[in-house]
Amino acid sequence: MEQAPDAQQVPRCYRHPDRETGVHCTRCERPICPDCMISASVGFQCPECVRGAGGGSAARAAAPRTIAGATVVGDTRLVTKILIGINLAVFIAVQVRPALLNDLVLIGSWPPAPWTATEGVAEGEWYRLLTSAFTHEEFWHIGFNLLNLWLLGGHVEAALGRARYLALYLISGIAGSTVAYLLEAPATATLGASGAVFGLFGATAVLMRRQNYDMRPIVVLLVISMVFAFSPGSNVSWQAHLGGLVAGTVIAYAMVHAPRERRALVQYGTCALVLAVIVLSTLLRTVQLT
Repeated sequence: MEQAPDAQQVPRCYRHPDRETGVHCTRCERPICPDCMISASVGFQCPECVRGAGGGSAARAAAPRTIAGATVVGDTRLVTKILIGINLAVFIAVQVRPALLNDLVLIGSWPPAPWTATEGVAEGEWYRLLTSAFTHEEFWHIGFNLLNLWLLGGHVEAALGRARYLALYLISGIAGSTVAYLLEAPATATLGASGAVFGLFGATAVLMRRQNYDMRPIVVLLVISMVFAFSPGSNVSWQAHLGGLVAGTVIAYAMVHAPRERRALVQYGTCALVLAVIVLSTLLRTVQLT
């Protein structure tokens, strides 16, 4: 049995009583939080009203959409599960065949001078910018990254939709590798999904800001992670963290703030622009090293 809200209190979501909201379902007028908002032809509707519409013409005319304009799907963690599976598969392969690690990690140029370099990104092995973002060697490393991927990825995937979420994740991972390639010593070996995970940190912050959530928990967690990354002797690539964070934040901002009439153009255009910066930066660094 529901209690009538006090006239002086901000309405709370009928499905999440701990969340205050100023938005109401346009059909039943119950208060709904951002996680329960489903875009309709006019305003937002709650999940029950959308389901109640059944297969009628109104439901077909206004398919439920996420905050980024993607179609609402049943399993909002499908891509996250696949990404976790890929990371685990590569980790197991490295444990079984340790020599495989040398072909996957990010290396700018190897061996160092005065020897003639024969491998690395500068020698044409650009694939390392991506493969290194799925490669882990230590149990604590993959455990930390996959835990954050599970915790952050589900929320971001649900908000952006599968295709947009996958684009953000992959570009953030490559951006992290690119900044490491730019700023680290050429012979430094870097690996891990931290760049992509920090892209999810940035995306989560953008989404929480857009949905008027309390941002303090994510800010505190992000600050702690960055302090750990910058601590002397931590053996953590802060360059990759920084690159992924910036890329994820920029792309997520474009995803959720793109005007509806040009939504896809702005969203995927921003992804293309970030990729162009990555390619240009990689080319310049390669010219410098060769």
